[in-house]
Amino acid sequence: MRPTESHAMSESKQLLHFVFGGELKDTQEVEFKDLTKLDFVGMYPNFAEARKAWRAKAQATVDNAQMRYFVVHMHRLMEPDKDHHS
Repeated sequence: MRPTESHAMSESKQLLHFVFGGELKDTQEVEFKDLTKLDFVGMYPNFAEARKAWRAKAQATVDNAQMRYFVVHMHRLMEPDKDHHS
């Protein structure tokens, strides 16, 4: 087996996750104050990487109680009929 084949086989399936956040109108609801000021953090190949990015942003904005970050399981939206575990 060539090294590239071995590497490709050892990689897990790509399950895209999107991280974004913004300031909420009310901490009890998920409604943003200003949609033009959303922070689009990025797209990640798996939940573990997305969670790292989410945690970093959440910790950096901990002093603002209305600032919230979210992880969206894009792979579930792209293939809603499949049962994915992440």
